[in-house]
Amino acid sequence: MLEKRLREIGQDHIADLVKAKSPYISLKRLEQDLGQIDSKTLMDLIEGKGIFIPPEGKMQPPDVVPADFAHTKDAKVARERGEDLISQGRVAVVMVAGGQGSRLGLSGPKGALGISPVKKKSLFQLHSEKILALKKRYNKAIPFLIMTSRSNDADTRRFFEANAFFGLGRDEVYFFVQGMMPSITAEGRLIISRDGGLFMNPDGHGGTLDALKKSGLLGMLGERGVDLIFYFQVDNPLVKMCDPLFLGLHVQKDAQMSSKVVEKRDFDEKVGVIAVVDGKTRVIEYSDLKEEFMYMEDDEGRPVYRAGSIAIHLFDRAFIEAITVRGINLPYHKAVKNIPTIDQYGRPVEIKGIKFEKFIFDALPFAERTLTLEVKREQEFAPVKNKTGQDSIESAISLQDKLFRSWLARAGRIVENGIKVEISPLFALDEEDLLSKASALPSKIEKDLYIE
Repeated sequence: MLEKRLREIGQDHIADLVKAKSPYISLKRLEQDLGQIDSKTLMDLIEGKGIFIPPEGKMQPPDVVPADFAHTKDAKVARERGEDLISQGRVAVVMVAGGQGSRLGLSGPKGALGISPVKKKSLFQLHSEKILALKKRYNKAIPFLIMTSRSNDADTRRFFEANAFFGLGRDEVYFFVQGMMPSITAEGRLIISRDGGLFMNPDGHGGTLDALKKSGLLGMLGERGVDLIFYFQVDNPLVKMCDPLFLGLHVQKDAQMSSKVVEKRDFDEKVGVIAVVDGKTRVIEYSDLKEEFMYMEDDEGRPVYRAGSIAIHLFDRAFIEAITVRGINLPYHKAVKNIPTIDQYGRPVEIKGIKFEKFIFDALPFAERTLTLEVKREQEFAPVKNKTGQDSIESAISLQDKLFRSWLARAGRIVENGIKVEISPLFALDEEDLLSKASALPSKIEKDLYIE
């Protein structure tokens, strides 16, 4: 049966190994891996169908709600609407957390990385405590859905179990596993992994929507009356969880999918930008943005296309239902990578292969109504991609420290140079929250301080 299926999908080279009972393959792993593969999708990808093609239509910058809008009277109205949505139980959170922390020197899920300035709380703890703080503020539980990967699902679940779910109820935290895709050679041949199965890789954060549907969690949210899903990636400790302003603006515009952006640092920053192409909102990846648009200036000398995506989105649940029920498939992006495999003698080697991934932002063109909100980078975006340098562990810790210092300065508190400060989300979720509790703060901070 296994041999027959392999031949049906044009993988005779592996079928021959099965027939010959090669000691370098695992029939069990092959069965498991093949069970996760949609044959039609695989054949389409081998034939070049369903692959992302950069759009070529008329491009223009998007309408963006500027960051300074947050201080207006209209923003107050939108923020109050967002707070009502949370208190009514209409909001859930989806966190993408399928990555491993190996590049950061961590053996285990990336979310287990200690990243806060004083207590070195893990990313998982920081995000969980923000949700717990919202629960306490609005007296309403917020379903916390965590997308893991095949490689870190068990470790992630154990981490939450060992830490008593960071104060959240076990019935408030849900785990679901993203899909997997096989890598292929340039000739369309599946690649044997070193464990004897197929070389599989996660299908990208764009697989979140299908995984939500297949797991049954999308239906569960509907039954609970949740119609808004706040989406973010685990590696950003500054994410403003379920930002009421973002929620309120999204609903006011009757948007189906909304995005947060920051202004690009400069013309050459390697970040995707939001643009409108032939009337459809999209994220254009840095590598796909033509130079004429990348270096286009406005009257103030700033990039015209400066709305840098930070992987924070808001979805209508009904929108996700619609595109998953209709079978709309997001396109696959392909990348040529070195892939560990074995040669005909079972020896470990690396070969060039093609990996396929879907990106969540490719859902934007399917939305008839979208919203783009600009936020301050230093307040909401500190991604942890590297060990040192830009977008690193050290930069994320530094940005958190600077943000907390700015809150304390607004409260009239003096923080000595070289002192690290950390404010627990359970004490204050934002600057306004801190200012309301200023009487509990010391007037001068002369040593590292954790405020809880």
